Amino acid sequence: MLIHLSEVFTCEGKKREVPAEIDFTEVLSLDRETYPVLKKEPFTVTIVHLGNRKISITADTKLTLEIPCARCLEPVAYTCRLSIDREADLSKSLEERAEDLDEQPYMNGYDLDVDQLIYDELLLNLPMRILCREDCKGICSRCGTNLNHGTCDCDQGETNLSMSALQDFLKQFKEV
Repeated sequence: MLIHLSEVFTCEGKKREVPAEIDFTEVLSLDRETYPVLKKEPFTVTIVHLGNRKISITADTKLTLEIPCARCLEPVAYTCRLSIDREADLSKSLEERAEDLDEQPYMNGYDLDVDQLIYDELLLNLPMRILCREDCKGICSRCGTNLNHGTCDCDQGETNLSMSALQDFLKQFKEV
């Protein structure tokens, strides 16, 4: 969704509230992974002209994604609350913004790309690992059985010879 901002710049202190909705239809793509979007809430984007071609952009919304558990790969419904509070200085050139490490890919001239803004905020707020539960046992490294649902018949005592030196080293420091 694009919001044209020229109306906001007519006078200092001008405020515009725009109802918006996330345009990620069914799947969100992050790097090489895709996550189904289970639920998305409509929200309001508030834009305020601060003066000197600076604007304030605020919005709050929630998005629920289906992300695999980092240990057992079972799908987890993860709700991410996004609270956006940004300032954009449109008096600076693209080169000046790049020098300040404030490139603002969600701004293009007088157009605000709400989807890019939400996407950037989502990247910042997603945790590195998501677990289905705190005590998730994961999957067996040999047969792939989900150890949360039961045990497998794999011999867990057998060690990988390439890691045996490291295991011997760690056993020296193991407390009894």
